[in-house]
Amino acid sequence: QVQLVESGGGLVQPGGSLRLSCAASGNHFSIAALGWYRQAPGQQRELVAGITRGGDTNYADSVKGRFTISRDNAKNTIYLQMNSLKPEDTGVYYCNGVAIIGLTRYEYWGQGTQVTVSS
Repeated sequence: QVQLVESGGGLVQPGGSLRLSCAASGNHFSIAALGWYRQAPGQQRELVAGITRGGDTNYADSVKGRFTISRDNAKNTIYLQMNSLKPEDTGVYYCNGVAIIGLTRYEYWGQGTQVTVSS
């Protein structure tokens, strides 16, 4: 089992910045990739950014150049630095982890943290 705990959400004005954190515990050594998803009211959850164990990253087109995902392996934590925030970035942000054990794929989710971009 893997536990993911997010922190760092809040209310910010347009153009502002926030940094989200996601700490992994439990059998985190099995995690192959971690990422951030977000879900706005009435919309489907969408991938924002991901990072593999090897450090490869990918981003949604809507956040490229504004968001940066990073990881601190010593702390078993990933971060999402969000700059130049826009109202459309508002939503609940979820940390996601994918583990491969043998031939079985497991997926884990954090509880989510609210990000609100508003003046």
